[in-house]
Amino acid sequence: MSATALDPATDAADVAALQRVPALYARLQTELAKRIVGQETILRELFLGILAQGHCLMIGVPGLAKTLIVKTLAEAVDLDFRRIQFTPDLMPSDVTGSEIIEETDHGKREFRFIPGPVFTQLLLADEINRAPAKTQSALLEAMQERRVTVAGQTRPLAAPFFVLATQNPVEQEGTYPLPEAQLDRFLFCLHVGYPSAAEEVRILQATTGAPPPPLEKVCGAEDLLALQRAVRRVHIPASVAEFIVRLVQATRPDTPSAPASVKRCVQWGAGPRASQSLALAAKAAAALAGRLNAAAEDVAAAATIVLRHRLVLNYRAEADGLSADALVADILKSTRA
Repeated sequence: MSATALDPATDAADVAALQRVPALYARLQTELAKRIVGQETILRELFLGILAQGHCLMIGVPGLAKTLIVKTLAEAVDLDFRRIQFTPDLMPSDVTGSEIIEETDHGKREFRFIPGPVFTQLLLADEINRAPAKTQSALLEAMQERRVTVAGQTRPLAAPFFVLATQNPVEQEGTYPLPEAQLDRFLFCLHVGYPSAAEEVRILQATTGAPPPPLEKVCGAEDLLALQRAVRRVHIPASVAEFIVRLVQATRPDTPSAPASVKRCVQWGAGPRASQSLALAAKAAAALAGRLNAAAEDVAAAATIVLRHRLVLNYRAEADGLSADALVADILKSTRA
């Protein structure tokens, strides 16, 4: 790995940390394969999200191992792990925690804060769209600012802190669409598909036989924090930064350079947080590929998972049968690196 053309702030410790990324991911793949069959793309994108210190939303029908993937990942990277099963009756205090009144040994009554499951390092928000918007929004401050405010007091969360959420298709009964502000706080939106026939045979054999072997710890919290700091030092050339901004601006229907499909079918495009997310995704992808400089190809490869959930489509998109993924593809074709 060459150390040329780096961000000037990159030092020897950052370079050493970045050099570890490909080998660490290879070890992680080996461990995850003990429990997970296939889903290599999803696992890679989740790892990129962790490197970029971002949250990930996984969408797919029940039974595709979304929850198992997150639990297995948490075990392999040795992070404090909590799970919240979102349901229609879940309250915001069930996520963040609440205060209770206790009587001390001296007969005095005092408030004591009981931390909620959000006080962890890796939080699985399982079936997040089963709860109404009021409860979903309890995660907004935690996801953006890595802190929680309850009863007027702000409490920091542990570092690193990730939210990996699963979601059922919104067309299913008993689901609520996530608010746009909530969606925008997810770095990636990942679509989990069905396994191939060969993979499904392996899944059947693996899950109906002997228990899987235990996992070895690949890394811990301090290792991840060092990697995240190093990934931030990966250099983005000015031309790549300009490409990112052109891509994001082309998602907005009032931008002159937006393709015709966007002008017709998009109500609201992506905001500046999408540009930041694309840059971080490109940096993480470069580090995983053994490079210290992000390229336009890294940006293009991440465009769909970064932008698909940030486009608000109008009725014409449904009438024309256009998905957010198809619109992102049009944007990539019309925007030159």
